[in-house]
Amino acid sequence: MSEQAGEKTLAPTPKRKKDAAKKGQVLRSKELATAAAILVGATWLMFAGPWLLENLIKTLRASLIWDKGNLDAFQPGHMMKLALFAVLPPILMLGGVVLGSSLISQLGFGEGRWVMKNLAPKASRLNPLSGLKRMFGPNGWIEMGKGIAKVALLGTIAWVWLDGRIDAIFSLGRGNLAAQLSYGWGSITTLLFALCIGLFTIAVIDVPVQWVRHMGKLKMTHKDMKDEHKEAEGSPEQKAALRARQRKIALGGVGPAMREAQFVITNPSHFAIAMTYDPEKAHAPIVLAKGRGEKAMAMRELAAELGVPVLEYPALARSVYFTTRENQVIREELFAAVASVLAFVLSLKRGENPVQPQIDVPVVLRFDAEGRPAADDPA
Repeated sequence: MSEQAGEKTLAPTPKRKKDAAKKGQVLRSKELATAAAILVGATWLMFAGPWLLENLIKTLRASLIWDKGNLDAFQPGHMMKLALFAVLPPILMLGGVVLGSSLISQLGFGEGRWVMKNLAPKASRLNPLSGLKRMFGPNGWIEMGKGIAKVALLGTIAWVWLDGRIDAIFSLGRGNLAAQLSYGWGSITTLLFALCIGLFTIAVIDVPVQWVRHMGKLKMTHKDMKDEHKEAEGSPEQKAALRARQRKIALGGVGPAMREAQFVITNPSHFAIAMTYDPEKAHAPIVLAKGRGEKAMAMRELAAELGVPVLEYPALARSVYFTTRENQVIREELFAAVASVLAFVLSLKRGENPVQPQIDVPVVLRFDAEGRPAADDPA
């Protein structure tokens, strides 16, 4: 029923996940990115903040202290430039580390991929109807609930933080400038770290939720699974075309030799040797063609098409393959074995129904599939 309806009930395959990641469809958590950015920013303020604070103090002192020279040569543009150069480098560095932490936290989910087309404008985002659907649809209500929960949690943390500092905050501006700035700076850093606890609590809940939603989008139907399997293995037409090309390459100049062959002996699958016997050309059977692997398979298929008998004699096939070259007479020690096979083939061609002979291969001419001597290998 589900298969007919096209319901997505199957878990996504590794290929499905990889293809989705290439398109930028990866696990994302805005809450985790926000928490990481705030944590990195607060850490930077704690360690590099004194640098920025010192520059701020120097700028304020230079701006608030006036003497006769300042009044005689009043240059507000120069003063603003000095203030800008004092404050801008630390602020730019802070922005850089916050932006970098946000990118790293998201690229980690996307297997390090950067998909440029995700930055391109999308018409659906500009369509008011699509926007209303997102706002009032199921996802919109979920995001609204998350937003209310975040405001409640972070508001509670901020209130607890503020409860013990109200008097000190209201007294700012009555004491030493440097001391007041240092207190304000430390208070802001403390608040940011406190908010990080709440943000990471939200992220711990949000990441599994986003993972479930992401995997739900990637689920596959039975048809998707079959299509992927077919694509991986290739359609029957593609496989047939591939076999035809492989056969053409493997055969090469073997075709004419196969047409002259009287019989083919095989391993049965790894080796194939096409042979013939013509007393006018040689005193013993000749190896017309031999092959292993893909070539052997192509030789067997061509032999079937041409009506050439294919006989399975593993030990004999390996022995001939490793001891005789193409267009060469077989070894004298193999005369008796090949003669028995040849007599059987000639009987078949005369229309008789002989029993396939049992042959014996000399021990010294027995080999394994790699051409190593195999004295204990049965004939």
